[in-house]
Amino acid sequence: MECCRRATAGTPLLFLAFLLLSSRTARSEEDRDGLWDAWGPWSECSRTCGGGASYSLRRCLSSKSCEGRNIRYRTCSNVDCPPEAGDFRAQQCSAHNDVKHHGQFYEWLPVSNDPDNPCSLKCQAKGTALVVELAPKVLDGTRCYTESLDMCISGLCQVSAGFFSFYFSRGFCVSSLCSPAI
Repeated sequence: MECCRRATAGTPLLFLAFLLLSSRTARSEEDRDGLWDAWGPWSECSRTCGGGASYSLRRCLSSKSCEGRNIRYRTCSNVDCPPEAGDFRAQQCSAHNDVKHHGQFYEWLPVSNDPDNPCSLKCQAKGTALVVELAPKVLDGTRCYTESLDMCISGLCQVSAGFFSFYFSRGFCVSSLCSPAI
């Protein structure tokens, strides 16, 4: 503690300046350039129960481009759904029951746990071996796998850390800078 014994009257000001400068350089990359507009309001949750996702957007104010993300996500509606609500992926498949596929109507059932693309909407025609990708991505908040809390966001499987918020841009990070989950 030799350094502290030699402190002078000006040392607190130097220390304060050091703290201000170090906290300024420790700010996130999104805050550094000042070329972004403020974050917009959070969207409605993609689900009313069972865990969904909400997003917030911001606009780049530069005539060129901005560094960082223009969208952020957070989890929401993290309460169990009542049993009668049914499976979220099954609801998305059944929404195609009244759409002809190759000139025929089918009752569609969900195909879950696809190791190659867990966030695409693959459904099987009931009573047949016909499996079709009815959409390239499921709705945000759909579970990647039936026995997992990981959820699909913008077509990608995101690892769940329980109740969390995260930023997303071709990947994501769990961050203490993110807004609290609702």
